[in-house]
Amino acid sequence: MKVEEFEKIALVGASKNPAKYGSIILKDLLKKGFKVLPVNPNYDEIEGIRCYKSVEELPKDVDVIVFVIPPKACLQAVKRAVETGFKKLWFQPGAESEEIREFLESHNVDYSFYRCIMVET
Repeated sequence: MKVEEFEKIALVGASKNPAKYGSIILKDLLKKGFKVLPVNPNYDEIEGIRCYKSVEELPKDVDVIVFVIPPKACLQAVKRAVETGFKKLWFQPGAESEEIREFLESHNVDYSFYRCIMVET
């Protein structure tokens, strides 16, 4: 996956809490000029940006979905993202699991494990 091809990034686990990575990553990507679409069922907006309640609500032209949630919650969100048609998924360190890897590989999804989106961009 080539980060230089990303323009529109969905962030599952976006947060208003400045101590959480969902907030730190959101602000970092915005500062770098990316169009970021926060995903979190608990908020209507974050940083003045509409917050999507689930991956199913996202527009289909998202370049990549970045996950920054625990693996247990992540697997269900991943399944919904793939069923919705998304094929590029990025997992922040700590969001991945072997169960997620097996699911992604069985569905021919392009994914990234163990790489931080903030470092790579």
